[in-house]
Amino acid sequence: MSEQLEVLFEPERSELGYLPEGPMDCGSGEISWVAIQHGPDSVSGSLCVLDALSGHNRSVALPGRPGFAFPTDDPDLFLAGIERHVCRVSLSTGECVRLSDEVESGVENTIINDGVEIPEGLVFGCKDLAFQDSKAGLYFWRRADGKLFLLRDDQLCSNGKVVSACDQGWQIWDIDSPTRQVVSYVLDPDAGTLSDPTLAIDLTHLPFFPDGMVAGRSTGSVIIAFYNPEAVDDGEVHEYDLKSGDLLTRWLVPGSPQVTCPLVWNSPEGDRLVVTTAAENMDADKKAAFPLAGAMFVSQPFD
Repeated sequence: MSEQLEVLFEPERSELGYLPEGPMDCGSGEISWVAIQHGPDSVSGSLCVLDALSGHNRSVALPGRPGFAFPTDDPDLFLAGIERHVCRVSLSTGECVRLSDEVESGVENTIINDGVEIPEGLVFGCKDLAFQDSKAGLYFWRRADGKLFLLRDDQLCSNGKVVSACDQGWQIWDIDSPTRQVVSYVLDPDAGTLSDPTLAIDLTHLPFFPDGMVAGRSTGSVIIAFYNPEAVDDGEVHEYDLKSGDLLTRWLVPGSPQVTCPLVWNSPEGDRLVVTTAAENMDADKKAAFPLAGAMFVSQPFD
C-alpha cells in the first residue's frame, strides 16, 4: 500500500519553487530549506525558514547558489555550502562569511550540492552543472581547523547522505544520482580519508533518479526522494532496509513528480515525512500541467 502526501506549503514566489531542497527541522514547528537557484539562468538562491503551522515563510537572497544549509545553536545563523565555499549565513541579513578554502580547484562548471553534518564537520558533494562529466568532488570539511579533504573526484551529481557512528569513525551512505545506487563508505575524520565504496542498495531497476536521502523511521532504514523528469501523475518517496535492500514503505506525491529531498519532521502532532519538490526545467505547458511542482508536502503522523 502507498500513502499519499498532502500539500504543506506552496512558495509565495515562483522563483522559490524552481529548485527547493534540504529541508531541516529547526524545532518549534519551523523547517528551514534552500532554494538552490531562482530559475534556469539564475546564479543565486535563497535561504528560507517556514513556520509550518502559520504558513509564514521567511527568505533571504544569497550571493550564490546554496547546496545545503544546517541550523546552528543561534537561530539566525546557518552553516551552508554556497557555490564553492562552506559559509556561515545570517538569515536576517543574508551576510555570508566564508569558512573554507575554495573547493573544486582546477575543475570547471561544478558547484556544491548536497551534504550532511557530523560533529567533526561536514561531508558534502558537488555536481557538474552540465550533467555530462563525472568530475565533481566529494569533500570533508573539518570544523576544528577548517581543513578541506577531497575524498572522491569522480561524481556527477552528489546527492543524499546518511551517517552513523562506527568504530573507525563514521559510516556514510551516499548517492551519486545518475548511478541509481546507494553506496557505503567509512570516513576517518582524523585522517580525512574514505574507504572504498560498497554497494548498499541497487536502484537501477527504477525509471527515476534517487535524490535526497535521510535516516528512516527505524534503525537501519533510509528514506529516499526520487526525481522523475517525466510527466507522470505522482512523485515517489521510498523507505528501504539498508541490510536487505527491501522496500519498506512507499509514499506518493500528487501532482509533483520531481521530488528532491525528504525530512523526518518532529511536528507538534508527532513525527511526519516532509518532502520538497521542484519545478526545475519545466516549460510553461508542463508547469501548467503540474501546478504543485515546487510545493512542500507532508504525511500524516507516523503510527
